Amino acid sequence: MLNDLNFRALELRFWQTLDMGRWRPPAERSSPYITPAGFAVLEQELKELWLRRRDVVKALAAAAAEGDRSENAEYHYRKKELGGIDRRIRYLQKRIPDLNIVRESPKTGQVFFGAWVTLEDETDGSEIQYRIVGADEADAKNKLISMDSPMAKAMLKKHLDDEVKLITKDKKSVFYITGISYE
Repeated sequence: MLNDLNFRALELRFWQTLDMGRWRPPAERSSPYITPAGFAVLEQELKELWLRRRDVVKALAAAAAEGDRSENAEYHYRKKELGGIDRRIRYLQKRIPDLNIVRESPKTGQVFFGAWVTLEDETDGSEIQYRIVGADEADAKNKLISMDSPMAKAMLKKHLDDEVKLITKDKKSVFYITGISYE
């Protein structure tokens, strides 16, 4: 017979196994803003995906015609590739109509969407430049940051020579805005 302590331990293990599932809460929706160039890139990607999908379907049909599918690596690879392409197509087909293309730049000295912002690091005086863009066109290599990122949120509505504080888990960084342009 289970005593009260053993029963509580068993109950705790049961609830812990339920928490270890793969379910994750839905991600927060990203901002629907995009530059005209970013919108063109997404539309071009969608066109290219449809062309790529056609080629993958042909290759999948050829692999399926080879016979036993259980040990056919080409068939499994193409099936997985087709699933990835279909997922991206579905995402783009749902996302593109919801996007708001921002065509006009503000005529102000404040930081808003589309701005190129030059920052000077307080500690070593080094400068770095970022452009604030939509989440769908963010690219760290090209210094394009999403307006939903902590750095962009810290910069929005700031003026020239304003201080930008960025606090992360392990450190606090302070920058000064040395340039704002809308090119």
